[in-house]
Amino acid sequence: MDFYLDVVSVKKRIFSGFVKKIQVSGSEGELGIYPGHTQLLSIIKPGIVYIVHKENAKEECIYISGGILEVQPTVVSILADVAIRAVDLNRERILKTKKDAEEHIKKKDIKIKKDDILLQISKEIAKLRVLEMMDKFK
Repeated sequence: MDFYLDVVSVKKRIFSGFVKKIQVSGSEGELGIYPGHTQLLSIIKPGIVYIVHKENAKEECIYISGGILEVQPTVVSILADVAIRAVDLNRERILKTKKDAEEHIKKKDIKIKKDDILLQISKEIAKLRVLEMMDKFK
């Protein structure tokens, strides 16, 4: 058994194809979606979409900045502002962005909201988790 998965960002379609299962961080916790899953509409937190392909059981991770998950009987859709395949993430750039955000908090810059900075840091940490997971697959 399998189901069709679409992962779409604001800019482009990131993934389309048949999969055996996915795992994603929903607003209520970790969600494992398998064929025949109950219909569902959920907010997704910034983090990882873990995919197991139908064809060869190959595993893949996609970073998403948050979004919406919709589960229908044969199709699962993930709509995200930002979605990046793990292979396209750049570790050095992520670490620099995270460090810059941490420096902003230390400066107590009035122009930038602390919540926005903390959200940026959490997104960069999620990207690093994706890279760590991909390192384990190698």
